[in-house]
Amino acid sequence: MDEAGLRDRNIPQRRSTAEKAKQAVQELNAAKSDSEKDIKEQRTFGRTPDGIVFTVPQTHDMVSQLLSPSQPKNVSDMIVLLILGLHGLTLYLLPAFLRIPVFTIVFIFWRGCYNAGIGYLLYIQSNHRRLVAWAKKSKLFINPATGGNPHPMLYYFIKRELETKIPHDYDFEEAPIEYNTWLVFRRIVDLILMCDFVSYCLLAMACGGTPPGESILMTVFRWFAGWTLVGFNLWVKIDAHRVVKDYAWYWGDFFYLIDQELTFDGVFEMAPHPMYSVGYAGYYGISLMAASYNVLFISIIAHAAQFAFLVWVENPHIDKTYNAPPSRIRSSEPIIDIDHAYEVDVGSVNGAPPLATTNQPSPVHNILGLRNIDLYRTIDTSVILLQLHVFVLTLMTPSTPVFQGLFVANAAIWRVWYSLGIGYVLNRQSMKKKWTRHFLKYGESTEEAWRQWKGAYHLSMTMCYATFIAATWKLYAIPSDWSYGMALLKHVVGLGMVSLQVWTAVSVYDSLGEFGWFFGDFFFDHASKLTYGGIYRFLNNPERVMGFAGVWGAALITGSSAIFFLALLSHILSLVFIQFVERPHMQKLYGQSLRRESGLVRSLKRSLPPPLRQWQGSVDRMLSETVDFVEDFIDAARPRLAAGVSTFVRDSTALFKHPTRISITRLEPDLAGYDLKDYSIEISGAHLSLASLHQFRSDCADETARSQADSTGDFKPLKFEYGAPIRVRWTAPLNHSKKDWVGLYRVADNASREATRVASQGRWVATTRDQYDSGTAELGILVSDTRVSGNSRKDGESQDFLTGEMEFSGDKLWWTTGVFEFRYHHNGKHNVMAISLPFNIRITRFDEHDVEPDSSGLIRAAVQDALLPVVRNCFDRDPEIAPNTASEPFGILVERKGKYAKRVVYAVHQMFGVEFAPEVVQADGNVKNLAWRICNAKMVL
Repeated sequence: MDEAGLRDRNIPQRRSTAEKAKQAVQELNAAKSDSEKDIKEQRTFGRTPDGIVFTVPQTHDMVSQLLSPSQPKNVSDMIVLLILGLHGLTLYLLPAFLRIPVFTIVFIFWRGCYNAGIGYLLYIQSNHRRLVAWAKKSKLFINPATGGNPHPMLYYFIKRELETKIPHDYDFEEAPIEYNTWLVFRRIVDLILMCDFVSYCLLAMACGGTPPGESILMTVFRWFAGWTLVGFNLWVKIDAHRVVKDYAWYWGDFFYLIDQELTFDGVFEMAPHPMYSVGYAGYYGISLMAASYNVLFISIIAHAAQFAFLVWVENPHIDKTYNAPPSRIRSSEPIIDIDHAYEVDVGSVNGAPPLATTNQPSPVHNILGLRNIDLYRTIDTSVILLQLHVFVLTLMTPSTPVFQGLFVANAAIWRVWYSLGIGYVLNRQSMKKKWTRHFLKYGESTEEAWRQWKGAYHLSMTMCYATFIAATWKLYAIPSDWSYGMALLKHVVGLGMVSLQVWTAVSVYDSLGEFGWFFGDFFFDHASKLTYGGIYRFLNNPERVMGFAGVWGAALITGSSAIFFLALLSHILSLVFIQFVERPHMQKLYGQSLRRESGLVRSLKRSLPPPLRQWQGSVDRMLSETVDFVEDFIDAARPRLAAGVSTFVRDSTALFKHPTRISITRLEPDLAGYDLKDYSIEISGAHLSLASLHQFRSDCADETARSQADSTGDFKPLKFEYGAPIRVRWTAPLNHSKKDWVGLYRVADNASREATRVASQGRWVATTRDQYDSGTAELGILVSDTRVSGNSRKDGESQDFLTGEMEFSGDKLWWTTGVFEFRYHHNGKHNVMAISLPFNIRITRFDEHDVEPDSSGLIRAAVQDALLPVVRNCFDRDPEIAPNTASEPFGILVERKGKYAKRVVYAVHQMFGVEFAPEVVQADGNVKNLAWRICNAKMVL
């Protein structure tokens, strides 16, 4: 690559592969010219998905480019400013009684454009690169001088607009199409975001006022607190922009990538996703100054919509772009040596290879979360029945002082047991492994001790909070007048605090997992590994404060001194648990690697003025010395007081999956000029072996029906392996529509042979490239529109025709058995032009009676041989995840995406009649272990 041309003339350069382009960008960004002393003059380099490396010009934030006199202005800036002015003029001209409803609708419209509109555009760009595809299809950025641009006036207008905004290091004609598309996209973003914020402020102005009877002191406090929140919000946005700059602010990584190291300090050490979390503090400050519940509720709705945008749009793209699994390192070593599985201390189950080791518990059959509830498991049934018992008693008993006192006392007892009783058990386990030793005494395994401990802890935790909720309900009274005093405000703030505790619990669980949630390092001697990820990046002990926000929220809502007492008791006991159980155990395990200051504390200290920073350091030393004295005193008095790890979390995570679909109009009004005999479909794939075909004859029929059917022709039924790729070869006339497509369907799903009446659910491939906006439409195209002489036709016709070939694999297949067919459709509609022969997708049933045992009398080798090709098919034959041998570990993507394990589970059930959970496949980690488990399961069953 000509790096001099890239640096000096800003000419984009193409690399042969995306990896080479990434390496080039990293080298260029790491080795910026020494002559570029001024940070404003430093150049940044980026790359497109197809390997073009280019100079990323410097751009400015939306407020500066719209309002700063020093920034050049263009027509789109004037349009945005005009629309903003029209908002203000509308507020001024509207009568007072219309201002609130009108601007409520206006704000909801712009907020919908932001979260739903921009969210949709980013979603289709992330998954299908559809915005860039639209730009290519419309030929928007092609120079009209070439004769290929149908919109020359629009081209010159966009060129003038963009080059006016970026006077340096930018050439509209030389810039990659991805970058130009992003620049156009960000102009739309500017309009939506500015109108969103301005309409919100105008709504607050329309709703604002002073509550009747409010004192001057309260008014001053309200405005001071409001402006403080707005100022903090402003600082968060400015500091976040300092770190991520325009590239991430405008979602640039949805279009192109800049491979350089970023230092996420400042506000990014204070809270996760600061622009969407603490970055909305200003909304609540404005609500406070407006003294309007309408503005407050609108703010909460807007904030919730922003979090939905984060969960459904940004987070999936971040995971896909920055958290991709590492390249596979192949190894022939099994994950667990199953030949010595019986020697493992934790023992095996029914002779199968153990999922647990002495250093790690089984990752299968978790307890937390609604999806993990298993009514066959004693602890799950017990927890559900006990909670039902508590809630039925709560609803059926009267709310008299006697019953209220009983419920409060019950909640207090469970809290004391949960904090002190469980704390004592963990202390003994940390010091003497007492819990584990008890089970080993009776010949049980450490895995059994772990299971019993998880059940005891889970029951204690759920009952602690169930009884607290019951006591809160008993002491709660619905306000007779919601507008009186602060009744409504207390409920809003209280529910917000409950939500904060739930979010904290989910975040802690995401960071620690099931192992950390149940204090796994008390029970398993794993290598000390301490990381500060997730919520622990910002806080060392999030449960100290935010972990009890919900119980204080309940005290605020009820206004009850008894609930206040329970909240205070819960918080104090939790702090005692952390100080005397968790902290000593963490110090014993991790020693000096423990972090003394959290990211939030470091960020706040850096923001303090030097005198305050010095005073704060003196206070820290004094408090540290005091704490050390108290600890020394306690250690001298009670030397055995220590050990444990504590967390409290509630699993409420959820997966949102949106399968890729495309809406297609069902019927083409005019099919004149097309002859169905000019269309055809032929299929080929991995056929089942002849030895397995006898399994398709029913054992329930008589001898005549089970015998081989006589055939009077050359036709042989098509039977393909489960999960094996299937190739489709099609023919069509020369004038066939370029938007034709082929879909895969179950034969029984369509009664009509002329039109398809069911959706393809993503199992379709286009016949021609660059005809659909969906990026998945072209996946599978091998050959497209190859002209063939009519001399090769077998139907008596002589016209030339077009042919193509495609492959259906992975998610484009049906991962079940049955009879299927391919259908060729016309012009992006559902008119059927050709249908393939029906074919079977079957899984060969494994018959242990037809297999010779090995010298040990086992059939494990035969099971491995039968299972390996099926597993490879289930993993799409992807070299990054599919094993080549029975002992080779699965790729890491199998753990991240549950669909692969589910495919294997279905195949195992069909082949061997044994049903496993998908987590078992992921935990076994290779075909050898899975085959061993199948053999032993069949012996037991």
